[in-house]
Amino acid sequence: MLILLIILIAFGLLLFLLTYLNRKNKKEEVEIVVNEDGECCGAHAVCDRDTLLSDSDKAEYFDDEELDALACINPENYTESQQKQLADVFYTLKESDVAAWLRSLQIRRIELPISLRDEALLIVSERRQGA
Repeated sequence: MLILLIILIAFGLLLFLLTYLNRKNKKEEVEIVVNEDGECCGAHAVCDRDTLLSDSDKAEYFDDEELDALACINPENYTESQQKQLADVFYTLKESDVAAWLRSLQIRRIELPISLRDEALLIVSERRQGA
């Protein structure tokens, strides 16, 4: 029994020694990622400024309070002036604000016409791929 215990301790010491020497000879490179994008806080695995899902009920306004009149209206029923209002706001936004604006519209129950929606989603998609 004593011999078995000595063999077990010797095996453990040999394993420890081999592991120590193996790790000592390897230079472990740690990759440090520096966030150079001034718009993202870097606190999340995926930057939530480009997400279209809203986790709050508070709408963010982009100087577009007049669009609240379009809430719960089917986009096919928009008049030319209503479509122009939406387009004017959309085309004056910075690309970095498009996702937040879409979230805001979603909270406010405002739907975009298909042509504007496709353009907005394309911008958000390109920003995600570029990040």
